[in-house]
Amino acid sequence: MPITAWLGALAIGLVLGLLGSGGAIITVPLLVYAAGHTEKQAIAESLAIIGLISLAGTIRAAMKGGVKWSVTFLLGLPGIVGASLGVWASKGISGPVQLLLLAAVMLIATWLMLKGPRPKGETHRPHHPALAALEGFGIGFLTGLIGVGGGFLLVLVMVFLLAMPMHLAIGTSLSIIVLNTASGLLRSFGTLREQGFAIDWRTVLLFSAVGIVGVLVGGSISHRLSAEKLRRVFAVFLIVMAVYMGYRQVHRMMEPAPPVSPAPASVQPPTAPTYDSPRSSDGTGTSGATP
Repeated sequence: MPITAWLGALAIGLVLGLLGSGGAIITVPLLVYAAGHTEKQAIAESLAIIGLISLAGTIRAAMKGGVKWSVTFLLGLPGIVGASLGVWASKGISGPVQLLLLAAVMLIATWLMLKGPRPKGETHRPHHPALAALEGFGIGFLTGLIGVGGGFLLVLVMVFLLAMPMHLAIGTSLSIIVLNTASGLLRSFGTLREQGFAIDWRTVLLFSAVGIVGVLVGGSISHRLSAEKLRRVFAVFLIVMAVYMGYRQVHRMMEPAPPVSPAPASVQPPTAPTYDSPRSSDGTGTSGATP
């Protein structure tokens, strides 16, 4: 793999460790543009990579009491169903359209990051659990459809709708991502096989290993850096990436289809020539034909 793919894998983990979300958004573009995989293949591989990296982050957060398991199951169990349905729905969508949807999600995530959290003095009224579960289903559906973990949306739901503190929302978000990506990945195996694709497990394991190093490093230094400045820098990067992806995919969709060569006319095999059978000494043909 090129060096850009290695650096990208490290960036995926760093972003997840520093912000608790965002790594999944750049995984699919890296697999498509740096590793040269197809869109369908990259989306399925993204589920495996983000799931493994998030699992490492979840274990680290849980050891420090940074995961609220009741919320994990409240949002994660509906998300499992949503992710499975998202993979099923993706069968009817072409790869370029899926990346266009991903570019749109990147722009929405950018807006949410630049908008920033609410003022500290503003109170948050918790939502009804049923509404939160419905939101978990929707985020899971997005995970299965375009291969993102939905970390930004999960953190927003937990902070603004469930009134959770930010540090607890980040760890819990990673645990929910593990559930959603596992569900989507299991459903993706059959879907990929039907479409003639397969997961490149070597790439998945290499990306995951480098990303796990990144998430552990990012988690250990996150308290030393300004989260606000990190969000703004990452937001600018997402804008550039979303515009690039949109341009590439629209250009690809507008390209004329290659002309179909006419099928060659079927050539009839030459018929073997017929010869008169040799005559016997009595003047009669050996085949019994009349001379």
